[in-house]
Amino acid sequence: MAYASGIFEKNFIEYASYVIRDRAIPELEDGFKPVQRRIIHTLIEMDDGKFHKVANVVGQCMKYHPHGDASINDALVNLANDDLFIEKQGNFGNDLTGDGAAAGRYIECRLLPFAKKVLYSPEITQYVDSYDGRNKEPVVFPAKIPVVVISGASGIAVGMKTDILPHNFLEVLDAQAAALRGEKVLLYPDFPTGGIVDVSGYDDGCGFVTVRARLDLSDPKKIVITELPYGVTSEQMIASIEEADKKGKLHIAKVTDYTTDKANIEIALQRNTYTNDIVDALYAYTKCENKIAVNPIVIVDNLPKIVPISQMVEYHAHHLVDVLTAELHVERGHLEDKLHARTLERIFIEERIYKRIENKKTAEDVNKAVITGFAPFESELYREITDDDVDRLLKIPIRRISLFDIEKNRKDIEEINAAISEVDRHLGNITQYAISFLDEIKASLDQERWKRRSEISSFQALDVKSVAVRNLELRYDESTGYMGTNVKTGEVLLKVSPYDKVFYLRKDGAYRVVNVSEKEFIGSEGLYYCCLADKDELSKIVFTAIYKEKESKFYFINRFTISTWTTNKLYSILPKGNFKLVKLATFPSAVITAKYKPGYGYRVLEETFRFSDFAVRKSPQTLGYKLITKNLAGLTLRQTKETVKEGDPGLFDGIEGEGDDKS
Repeated sequence: MAYASGIFEKNFIEYASYVIRDRAIPELEDGFKPVQRRIIHTLIEMDDGKFHKVANVVGQCMKYHPHGDASINDALVNLANDDLFIEKQGNFGNDLTGDGAAAGRYIECRLLPFAKKVLYSPEITQYVDSYDGRNKEPVVFPAKIPVVVISGASGIAVGMKTDILPHNFLEVLDAQAAALRGEKVLLYPDFPTGGIVDVSGYDDGCGFVTVRARLDLSDPKKIVITELPYGVTSEQMIASIEEADKKGKLHIAKVTDYTTDKANIEIALQRNTYTNDIVDALYAYTKCENKIAVNPIVIVDNLPKIVPISQMVEYHAHHLVDVLTAELHVERGHLEDKLHARTLERIFIEERIYKRIENKKTAEDVNKAVITGFAPFESELYREITDDDVDRLLKIPIRRISLFDIEKNRKDIEEINAAISEVDRHLGNITQYAISFLDEIKASLDQERWKRRSEISSFQALDVKSVAVRNLELRYDESTGYMGTNVKTGEVLLKVSPYDKVFYLRKDGAYRVVNVSEKEFIGSEGLYYCCLADKDELSKIVFTAIYKEKESKFYFINRFTISTWTTNKLYSILPKGNFKLVKLATFPSAVITAKYKPGYGYRVLEETFRFSDFAVRKSPQTLGYKLITKNLAGLTLRQTKETVKEGDPGLFDGIEGEGDDKS
């Protein structure tokens, strides 16, 4: 078992590491997952300025990617739809409607020159063998811009998930330049679908955003969705609207989808319903408002790490300096090679060193003659002569020697020296050179194409309870004991929403607060009182209960309010003991008339009491005031006329049918 456990742990860690590093999580340096990097590498190799069938690109990319054509095709379509590095031709799907791309044999793509400008630099790129050892692929591209910040990324690995939202390209370039100047960087998401975004909880890419659709409310009887929230298709939006309407949360007549390259969903409203009445409900109950959590995990130094957006931009600002410095050193090396070659060529021809090899019999003697011929001119050379230099000189044709132009050679050397001086100037002021590079990229972009699409705003998340429409009938059927919105028989108690809580008081003195449900058994004892469980409103109602202790036959009165409860817990207004409820009322003020049985030595056979004679208590379970200790013939309550209120539930006589207490 220990051996098997060890195998599991070792293999699982290796598998998890592979999925994290080589499949799901993007690299911070170039912003790509491995499949995306291999697609770009394949397009660079295939680049001839013409469009290529996507199916052909996928086939070529399979030399580098071992996971099949489906993953390559999907990743290529997504990359192309970013419109950043790949130019597309044909049907690549529609992010607004959710329609997929056409088959790879019908659509075409090619690499944009911009991709090579910011990604391709083979002389400073590290390459490794592909999975089958037949080809070479880059470990990472030396990217000059923060691709993962611009395009965003999402991926699920073993034990972790990355979600990085896209940002505006122009704003990212400005932020990168600001980071080079040592200024603070602050970026907010920008979505290709537009919409409105609340970034108050963004927390530099480590929190969340709330996104909303943009609504056209100019017509009081029609709402038009002109921009969708990020990640929501028109089909999903319509489904959420129809579902909310089906549940009675909206009042719409029809939903029509006219979405093409721009979102256009028309919502026609029912009679007596207007846009201002329904807009909050749209945000609360449909996908017109979404909350998106973000988790910026990227690969840094071969390990997954949470990196805030500002730190990603700052990293790439310094990385840009490093890449440009490396490229300038490579360029300077090429210029020095050209300068060395031009100088060797001039001396070789001008000083007739080629004459020294006429009588030499072996290659070794020829090489030695050429090298010794340059000995007097060693001070004019930039480095030592190598066998490759000699070989290149010996390949100069006689015709070229005879037509050698010394002035042109000197002019070429001057131009090379000027280029070297320019490179040295850039290296000496590398930060400003990097900023100029970013400005050049920004100037080359289509400003209209890359302008901000999402409006940054601030809005409070709607509480669905606050906008819920109370249009459901809550019924109670005493014959079955069921109460709910799906009870078809019985009495309608009140109109409720699915998010309400209801207080009910039964005629046996039991009460409870419950969530509104379609059907719930509460008992067939009968209801005395039912209302919405609003603590402020319910605490204003004074209940009056008269009950009898069965052993002593004494009557007690208790006046109380109900302001605290635990949902779904059953309570009783009767105190602990053997008590029976006699009368229950919500009269604010009333007169109690008690008639006693004659023949028991009573001088007074009738007494009256007023509700106001008894204090109102805050707990219904407290033992009430002793009201009557004599044998009772009858008990009546009479509400004073000035206190009568419309809709008052009035009086419940709990002892109807009992001769000794009958009112």
